[in-house]
Amino acid sequence: MTARGVALRALARVDEGARANVIVPELLRHSSLEQRDRHLVTELVYGTCRMQRACDWLVDRHARGRVDPDIRSALRLGAYQLGWTRIPSHAAVSATVAEVRGPGRSMVNAVLRRVAADVERGVVTWPNRATELSYPDWIVERLSADLGREAALEALVAMNEPASATVRADGYIQDRASQMVAEHLVARAGSRVLDMCAAPGGKATGLAGGGATVVAADISLSRARMMKSNAARLGTASVATVVADGERAPFPPASFDLVLVDAPCSGLGVLRRRPDARWRVKAGDVERLVALQRRLLASAAELVRPGGVVAYSVCTLSAAETGGMDRWARHQLSDFAPLPPPARPWRPAGRGALLLPQTEGTDGMFLLSLKRPGRDPS
Repeated sequence: MTARGVALRALARVDEGARANVIVPELLRHSSLEQRDRHLVTELVYGTCRMQRACDWLVDRHARGRVDPDIRSALRLGAYQLGWTRIPSHAAVSATVAEVRGPGRSMVNAVLRRVAADVERGVVTWPNRATELSYPDWIVERLSADLGREAALEALVAMNEPASATVRADGYIQDRASQMVAEHLVARAGSRVLDMCAAPGGKATGLAGGGATVVAADISLSRARMMKSNAARLGTASVATVVADGERAPFPPASFDLVLVDAPCSGLGVLRRRPDARWRVKAGDVERLVALQRRLLASAAELVRPGGVVAYSVCTLSAAETGGMDRWARHQLSDFAPLPPPARPWRPAGRGALLLPQTEGTDGMFLLSLKRPGRDPS
């Protein structure tokens, strides 16, 4: 099996509904590819998924009639190599065509040769920025309205770059933006912390690093098991993993010094890390998720002791899930006082702060911290 053969299998599985960041490691575990080819598989699959719309536009100018899914995957794979890698065009075409079986092979060869000629002559004129950057129209339009056109386009360009790996001092690999959330919240030694939607456990183990006792909860049993495994691997004994629904959290009221709601969100700040997510999330998902985020934050507020803190974070950029949640909290949690948000490179967003992907090369992230009035009677 060649690198492109594995990449085509992965793309076919993604087209059937698998997630790229799940299926690629799975296929690589069962392959005998050398390390260099493993890296190539990851680049080709992630890059092709990101640039899918742009690849289709390059291809569809030359393809005629209905294109079968397997042939579509091969055409996208070839177009990505031609448009966004340093692989020589002749090698990109011939190596991709070699993986195609059946009567579609000649079509793939002919179309990719025409795409290669377009790219080499520099005659590609994109119909719009959404196609060129390879995002659904609604994402470009929504972020342009929410962030401003210039900042939105810069964020979208940044999220077309491969994600970098950041290793914490304890060996855990986590994006720097998530590390910054845990660092800003400062869970002190001896404090009681609940991470309400904790999987895969990066923030929970980060919060426990200062000596806090952390309850890491997640509604999914499989994800809770993953958290438990991660905490054990790091030797973090002060993290207790539980399966719990954050909307109906099975904990006594006012029982935690800090509750973090790292809420399910549209993920519009982590599209570089989840290359196919831009094609999964839909415009209507934002409003549905906002309703869930409000319920989770209201539930979390009841679990914070007097004088304690509830924190809300999301890895997205939409105004409804960031500053809009702060506006909701002003009314629904009116007795809670805002704490100072993270400083630069974060930028103000309501009473919280937003970290854009282009600012530090991190994921996009929003954080809002609110303090419950009163003093702990204990």
